[in-house]
Amino acid sequence: MELGFLIEKSILIFAVFAITLLIATYATLAERKVASFIQDRIGPNRAGPLGLFQPLADAVKFFTKEEIIPTHAHKVLFILGPSIAMLTACMTSAVIPWGPDIEAFGRTISLQAADLNIGILYIIGVLSLGVYGIMIGGWASNNKFSLLGAIRASSQMISYELAMGLAIIAILIMGGSVSLRDIVEAQHGANWNILYQPLGFLIFMTCALAETNRAPFDLPECETELVGGYHTEYSGMKLGLYMFAEYVNVIISSAVISILYFGGYNYPGMDALAEALGANFAAITGVIVFFLKIFVFIFIFMWIRWTLPRFRYDQLMRLGWQILIPAAIINIMYTSALKYFIL
Repeated sequence: MELGFLIEKSILIFAVFAITLLIATYATLAERKVASFIQDRIGPNRAGPLGLFQPLADAVKFFTKEEIIPTHAHKVLFILGPSIAMLTACMTSAVIPWGPDIEAFGRTISLQAADLNIGILYIIGVLSLGVYGIMIGGWASNNKFSLLGAIRASSQMISYELAMGLAIIAILIMGGSVSLRDIVEAQHGANWNILYQPLGFLIFMTCALAETNRAPFDLPECETELVGGYHTEYSGMKLGLYMFAEYVNVIISSAVISILYFGGYNYPGMDALAEALGANFAAITGVIVFFLKIFVFIFIFMWIRWTLPRFRYDQLMRLGWQILIPAAIINIMYTSALKYFIL
């Protein structure tokens, strides 16, 4: 394999990993800022100007706080749980196309670490493995509240993955490919799937909230009932890994929503901009546009968390099985008719 290709991919993987962790780190600050704005209070503003050093203070706290493993916990699985959660969260970024190809140094540089022809299936598969991190952590804690939270997480994620998969099938009917790059290219310019899939977008967005265990779907860590849920017994950086995994999943979910329904790095007038200022300038603009879309959806995730109350567990299951799955099936029928008769 060509040495230049290996160096290019290594740099890209390191950059994606670093940027993802940086965004996840400051998403914790953004979460508190959004919460304070919605709740009409000040929020963190003591650590550095405007509180910008607050995530660094949190990192120092997580790394220096005492690591406690309960006496009767399964020590190996207790450590493995948060590790699996963080690993699966980071693995999903490998197939995200962050922008169009760029011409530099006499070669074409792809802004996608791994251009798999089954990209969307890879993301669904890896996200499905994430439940094992929560389930193992809750079971290994030897705490009944942690176990109940883990059971809730597994049933919730399995239930909503079905509706999410059905919503994705409609996208595959539209684009005719399971490659994320092909799905983005099929939405060139402003021909975004949201124009044809508004119901599919609502279904996928709701399922993404449930998959990331965000309010109003935060039943696995419901502090009013389960103390802290599956991570009740965790402290120090092990707890930090669970928290970071949640924010990384929010970032990846926002990226996937942008790719499937809002064109990814596509934007109106991109061809005219490429002709006027060059293809590289248009490509870099596409990367910026893509990240702006991601930030918008991250804000929406936070907005929903601090606005809507938590569901009861029976309401959670009823929404997933009796509303979202039938709606997703109807959306597939609508998409098939749209594709056959009109598009």
